[in-house]
Amino acid sequence: MTAHVTLAISAALDAGQLSEAERLCRAALQIHPQDERLLLFLAVSLQWQKRLDEAVAAYARLIDLFPTSSVHWNNYGAALHANGAHDEAQAAFAKAIDLDPANAGPRVSLGLLLLDRRQPAAARDTLLEAVRLDPNLPMVRIHAARACNFCRDNAAEELLKDWQHWLPLDESLQLALAYEKLTLGDARAAQTLLEDLYRRAPDSSEVILQLASVYERVNRVNDARALLHRVEMLSMPDERVRLELAHQHATLALRDGDLARARDLLDEAGPRAVTDYVHYFLLGKICDKQKDTHAAMQALEIAHRLQIEEIELARPERVEAGAPVLPAAIGRVTDAEYGNWPQLIAPGAQQSPIFIVGFPRSGTTLLEQMLDAHPGLQSMDERPFFNILADQLAEQGILVPQDIGRLSQPDCDELRRRYLALVCAKIDRQWIAQLVDKNPLNMLWVPFIHRLFPQAKFILALRHPCDVLLSCYMQNFRSGVLVAASASLERLAEAYVTAMRSWLRHVEVFQPRVLVSRYEDLVADVSAHSRRIAEFLELEDATPLERFDERAREKGYIATPSYTQVIEPVNRKGLNRWQRYRREFEPVLPILAPMLNHWGYATEAEG
Repeated sequence: MTAHVTLAISAALDAGQLSEAERLCRAALQIHPQDERLLLFLAVSLQWQKRLDEAVAAYARLIDLFPTSSVHWNNYGAALHANGAHDEAQAAFAKAIDLDPANAGPRVSLGLLLLDRRQPAAARDTLLEAVRLDPNLPMVRIHAARACNFCRDNAAEELLKDWQHWLPLDESLQLALAYEKLTLGDARAAQTLLEDLYRRAPDSSEVILQLASVYERVNRVNDARALLHRVEMLSMPDERVRLELAHQHATLALRDGDLARARDLLDEAGPRAVTDYVHYFLLGKICDKQKDTHAAMQALEIAHRLQIEEIELARPERVEAGAPVLPAAIGRVTDAEYGNWPQLIAPGAQQSPIFIVGFPRSGTTLLEQMLDAHPGLQSMDERPFFNILADQLAEQGILVPQDIGRLSQPDCDELRRRYLALVCAKIDRQWIAQLVDKNPLNMLWVPFIHRLFPQAKFILALRHPCDVLLSCYMQNFRSGVLVAASASLERLAEAYVTAMRSWLRHVEVFQPRVLVSRYEDLVADVSAHSRRIAEFLELEDATPLERFDERAREKGYIATPSYTQVIEPVNRKGLNRWQRYRREFEPVLPILAPMLNHWGYATEAEG
C-alpha cells in the first residue's frame, strides 16, 4: 500500500468525509486484502457512520488476522458495546486487558461498559486501576471520577483537582467533567467549563442545556431562560432535548410560583429515563406547594424507591438488612475514656473554626449565610472533611471515635494541617476572618472535632423534628448515608433520634461551648436572634447577620437544597408544614417522642 493512499484515507476521516474514506479503503483492500491499517480505517469509517453491524464485522476480521493485538480487541469491544452486545463486549475488553495489562485504555473501556451495565462498584475499581496505570491522562481521571461520584466515593474530588491544566478538552469529555464538578458542588468550575464550550460550540443543544441548568443553580434565572429559548430556536429538538427542556422550564416555573404550569410540564413530559428520580422529587415538591399531599407522597415514594435501587448497586452495605441508620453515630466515648486522653496543645477558640451542626434541613444553611455575611467570618459550602480524615485514619488502623485517645501531638498537628488543606482547596481562605464550617452531620463527629479543636464553638440548629423530617424526605440528597436514611419517614425518625442521642451524649462528655439556635425563634425575631449569635461568637456588630440574603445573592452558588430560599429574607412559610401530613406522621411520632419531649415540641405534636 502506497503512502499517499494512507494519507488520503486519513485526511478523509479527519475531514468527516466518511463515505469517501470507506470508498478508498475498499478500493485499496482489493489489492491488499489483509492490510492491517486499511482494515482498521475501514472499521473506523463504518463505526463513525453508525453502521455498527458492519463495523463489528470489520473489527472481527482484524482480531481474526491479528489475535494478539490488544488495540484491536479493545476496538472490537467498543463496537460491540455501541451495538448493545454487552456480554461479548465485556469478554473482548477482558481479552484486551489480558494481552496488555499495563495499558489503561482497555480498562477505561471496560469501566464505561460496567457503568452502562449498572455495576458501579466494579466500574469504580476498574477505572481506579486505570488511573494507577496512567495517572496523568485526563480522560482516565474524569471517567474514574464519574464512577466514584456514582458510588458516593470521596475520591472523586482528588481525581479532578488538576482539571484546569487539562483544557481545552473535546466537547463530550469537557461536558462530562463539567457535570462531575457540579455534582461535587463546584458550580464555578462547571460554569467555567460550560461557558468555554459554549464559545466553541454555540449551537450545541447539550452544552446550552447544561449551562442553563448551572445558571439556574447559581440563581442567574434570566440567563437560564435565555439559553432555553436559544435551544428552542436552534432546530426541532429530539426527544431527549425535549424532555430536558420541559424539566428545566418546570424548575423555572416553580421558582416563579407558577405551580400549575410546572406540574403540567412534568405530567406531560414524564421522567427522562426509568431511573429518573430527580423528576419525582421535583414533582413531589410542586405537589406539596399545591397542597396536594397525596400526590406529593406518591411522587416521593417513587423517587426514594428509585434512589434506593441506585444505592443498592453502588453501596449495598448502606441498605442491607440490619445496616446502621447512621454509621458515624455508632461509637461513643465514655467519661472514663475521655479522662484517659493525654493533654495536648491545640488552637484557642478564635483560632478554631466555628461549627454549625444539626440534623439536615434544620436551618443550618440559613445560619451559615448569616455568619458569612459578617466581615469577620468566612464560611464554605459543606464538605465531609471529618469523614475524609476519619477514612484516612482508618487506613492506618485508627478508628474514630474509639481510637482517638491514641492520637499524639504530632498526629493532631498533622490532622489539623490536612483539614486546612482540604479547606483551602475549596475556598480562597481569608486568614483575617474566622472560619465557619457548616456541615449538619458534623454533630456525629464531636469527639474527633474536640480532639483537634477543643476550644471550638458549636451552633446547634434546631427545628421542629417533624418539619425537619418532612423536608428531608422531600430532598434529593447526594450523600449515600442520607439517601439510605431517607428511604421512609420511619427510617428518618430513627436517624434523627440516633443523631440527637449521639450529640447529647458527647456534649455531656466533652462540655463544648454550644449555642442552640431554634429556627422558630430565629424567624420570629431575626434581629434579636442575630444579637444572641453575635454575643456568643463575641462579634461587636450583629447588623451584617441580619442582611444575609443580600450576601447570599452576591455569592450566587449555594451547594445545598435550600439554595433558592436563603437568597430571600426570612419568612415563616416552613413552620408546621408537617401538620398537612399528619396522617403520614402518626406512625412516626412514637419514634420521635424522646426528642420531641427533650426539645419541648411534644405539646405541638399532640395538637
